[in-house]
Amino acid sequence: MPSEKSKSTLSPYRLKKGELYMSPDQLTHFRKILENLRMELSQDINRTVHSMQEEATVFADPNDRASQESDVTIELRNRDRERKLIKKINDTITKIDSGDYGYCEGCGIEIGLSRLEARPTASLCIDCKTLEEIKEKQLAR
Repeated sequence: MPSEKSKSTLSPYRLKKGELYMSPDQLTHFRKILENLRMELSQDINRTVHSMQEEATVFADPNDRASQESDVTIELRNRDRERKLIKKINDTITKIDSGDYGYCEGCGIEIGLSRLEARPTASLCIDCKTLEEIKEKQLAR
């Protein structure tokens, strides 16, 4: 998965003694993570488009055609998910630029460096995210 590749290229941020939360160095670190992830996702999408164009074969056998259509549908669904993640990455970079990055949209507290390392696009602290998931489960019943 692209996010794993991105995380491996940059080591986790090491907090310096006395450093304030969301310092310029921290913001630069997370911007690099997000930009690398965005670039990898864009490359994956482009690769998929080119390979689908090259592999556009018309099968005479209905089963082969159905199998190919199923594969294309799955691939397109994955690319759509990646496209949505790119939008979320762009929104997150905008938050870095505006000074809002790293703070929970639900309660305003610090999201935390370790959570942002694991999910750089996180917009909720762990407590607010947990409450959101509990509410989603309750509404799904």
